[in-house]
Formats: sequence, structure tokens, C-alpha cells
Amino acid sequence: PNRQLFCDFGEHFIVNDPAEGEPVCAAVKHISKGNPGIVTCTGTEGSRGHLFRDGDLVTFSGVEGMTELNGQEPVPVQVMDAFRLKIGDTRSFSHYRCSGLVSQVRLPQVHSYPLSQALAEPKIQVANPEDLSRSRSLHAAFQALHAFHEEQGRLPRPRVSADTKWVLELAQSLAVHLGPLDEDVVQAFASVSAGDLCPVAAVVGAMAAQEALKAITRKFLPLDQWLYFDALECLALEGVTQLTEEDCVPRGSRYDGQIAVFGAAFQELLGRQKYLVLLYRSADILKPKSVVAAVAVRRMNPDVRVTAHQNQVGPATELLYGDDFFRHLDGVASALDTLEARAYLESCCFRYLTPLLDSGTEGPWGNVLAMVPHLTKLLRPAAAPEDHTFPLCTLRYFPQTIQYTLQWARDEFEGLFQLPAEHVNRFMEPAAVVPGCRDPAFPEQLPTGKAVEVLEQVRRSLQERPRDWQDCVCWARRHWQSCYHDAISQLLHTFPLEHEVKPGVPFWT
Repeated sequence: PNRQLFCDFGEHFIVNDPAEGEPVCAAVKHISKGNPGIVTCTGTEGSRGHLFRDGDLVTFSGVEGMTELNGQEPVPVQVMDAFRLKIGDTRSFSHYRCSGLVSQVRLPQVHSYPLSQALAEPKIQVANPEDLSRSRSLHAAFQALHAFHEEQGRLPRPRVSADTKWVLELAQSLAVHLGPLDEDVVQAFASVSAGDLCPVAAVVGAMAAQEALKAITRKFLPLDQWLYFDALECLALEGVTQLTEEDCVPRGSRYDGQIAVFGAAFQELLGRQKYLVLLYRSADILKPKSVVAAVAVRRMNPDVRVTAHQNQVGPATELLYGDDFFRHLDGVASALDTLEARAYLESCCFRYLTPLLDSGTEGPWGNVLAMVPHLTKLLRPAAAPEDHTFPLCTLRYFPQTIQYTLQWARDEFEGLFQLPAEHVNRFMEPAAVVPGCRDPAFPEQLPTGKAVEVLEQVRRSLQERPRDWQDCVCWARRHWQSCYHDAISQLLHTFPLEHEVKPGVPFWT
């Protein structure tokens, strides 16, 4: 249960884009003349202001009036509040009139990663400062493990005291310059260093893959420079502390890595676990994904016994997935599409005291959440993150930046040509039980509170569907009139060109 990650990208590695996410930008509302000059940015729905930080380098474009700012070399900003920034001296510039965009500029950075120096003076990344001593001990332990393997041509045998003592002596000789050595950590490390746990390998493997992408793309700062991951606390669990060499000797099976850590008896218990795995998505309605997944699992591991279910787990199927079903489960693993579905599943798991592992409900943020009844808190939908999504009001009426216009176009396309077509196709799909009839379960498979809205959209799509090319042209002309004439006229009527937010500050910038 130990892993080591190290990045060696050479002594002159250039990072072209050091930060995550897209560079920050904001529409300019006003720029004062002064030392320093004050830049006021346009607010958005919910009064969310700019996303700049102190010291960010910025450039200006499209500024009318104070045109001296356009095309200038990047200048640092100082954040005053959510809407205002301080820049350099603007006293000699022309008066600001309107418009403009302030954009963050990210300059390349050069980093050096010499291996010899990193071994002797390691830079170790830790979540908490108190973990640094433990990580330094693991740094010495891994070097001792490499030395042991070079001498013996093998890894230390699980739970063999002689091999564990040998690794400890090697670590003591290597750790002189690293500070105090935690001998208990080194001995625990050595006793299971021949083991291999899939969850630990998956976590560190994902991190290593990210670092490899950084090396290839030269985007984002690489790990600086060592990372140690361990789960040695697992060795203190009941039943693990009494394991012997005989309990952990290899059996010649694919699970020898786990047996080396937790013993053969634990592996037998693990093999008898019953889990409900949910991979439900909208595409599953037309394709038996559970059957496909079951075949893939059997191909990866023939020892796993899998039963594929093609029913949705929800209030409508509680006769199938009720007391008897959940009480015979050891756990549930889910990758659901909606928070409503996860909330229902969580309520079932809490009612039947069944652990739940959820991964995927909250999209691409990498959230993996675990719920163990009476041990952990109930899962709750994550608070709206401070991400770079765009408010609906801004997208609809004020798409002033290229990012806004692209997102507006994408939402418009999906709303016109993708989602309605998908809903109609699903509604028209014949039921599997009674051929020739519509699937009555379709409304139940829709998100909570959306059934009436979606069915109304299906009705409208079927009634207004074009019959020929002329109908398509007429629809397009009416849509253009609505979006690019009527809506704009209404907006200009509400906010005339001379409208001011406050005296001297025009609404239209």
C-alpha cells in the first residue's frame, strides 16, 4: 500500500502555460485617469465579478478613448474588490470612452529537475506539514528497497522479519542526511513492499498519467518533485496485525499482491462479496449496457460472477429492488448521471445499512464519494463550484466575449437540434414487452420534475415537424426574426443607447 511518484523533466524544462484553466478575461466598464488607474469590470448575473488575482499580468484590447492601453506590454494588476483593479499610471492617457477587454497573460516558466540533487535534497509534496517527516522516512525506505533488490535480485518477502530488518538497516544508513527516521514506518513498509493493491495503483497511476501529459504538452506545472502515497494504517486493522509469513505467502494467483498485504483469508472473504454496480445513462435505454459491461467484466476476470440487470433502480422498481435485494448486498458502486438518482440510491443504502461508492455523478470534477451508514456523513450535492461556466442571463442577452458567444451557440444548437430529436426518438421507441406500443416507462426515466416539460416538447416537435424543404426555410426565417431582430429590439427598448448605470458610466460598453 505504498507508492512513490517522481518527475524528472531535465534541467531546462519550459512550461508554456503554467496555470490550469483558460486565461481570465473581463469586459471593461470604465477606466479612470490617475496613479494608479482604476479599471472597473462589467458585473455578471449574481454580481459575480472578475477572477483576477494580485500580480496577474494583463493586456488590453478594444478600448475606445484611452487607446494608449491597447497593445501595451503586459502590466501587473492589484485587486481592489470583485469588480475593480489597479493598474499603472494612466494620467497621461486619453479619457476612457467605452468598450474594451482586459485579458490575463501567462508567460512561460523555466524549471530545473536534476535527479542527483533531488535524491539527496528531496522536495516532497505533502498535504499537511506534519506529514513531511513520514514522507522523508518513506523516501529513505524506497531507496533502501532499491538497494535490497539490487543485492538480492528480489523484493522483501511478506512478513519475513529477516528481510524487514535488512531493509531497516539499509534505510538507517541512507537517512543520515534526511533527519529522524520513523523506524515503525520503514518496517511496516518493508513487510508489505511485495504487495500490490489495485486501488492504490489506480490513484497513483492516474497522477503519473497527468504528469506525463504535462511533459508532452508543456502545459501546467509539473510535480515538484516527489510525492509519496501510503495507506499503512490498513496494517493496523483487526486481523491484519496477527498475520504470519504463511498467511501471506504467494498462491500463484492474480491476487498474490493483495494476499501479501492482507493475507489469504481476507482475499477469500473479498471474493464472496456481493455488489450492486450501477452504470445507468440515457444511452442505456436503447442499448443493454449492463449486458455489455457484464461481458467485459468476465473477459477481464473469469472468476467474477456477474448478473446483468436491465431495470432502472427507482421507486417504480422497488418490488424488484427492495428489502431482500439490498439486505443481501455487501455494497453498492454507482456512476449515475443525476444527483436525483444518487439521492434515491443513497436513501436505499442508508435504510439498509449498505456502503455506497459514487463516482461520476458530479461530472468531470473527479469526485469520488463514499458513504458508510453511521460512520460517514450522508452524501450531499456539491455546492455550485466557482468554475468558468457562464450565467444563463449573460449568455442570453449579453454574450460579449468569444467564450460567451461560443457557449451560446453550443447551447442554442443542442436546444434546437439535439435534445428535441433525442426525446422524440426515445418516445417513439417501441416497448420491448409489447411490440408496436410506445414505451410507458419513458416518462419515469426522465429527471424529476422534467417529465411534463419534456413531453410537451415532444408533442410540439411532432406537431410542428417540417414536411419539406420549404417548411425548413420558413422555420429558419421565423427563428432568425425572433433571435436577431425581435429580441434585440426589445432589449434596446428596455435599455436605450443613452442609458447609464450611474452618472457618467454608460450601460452599453
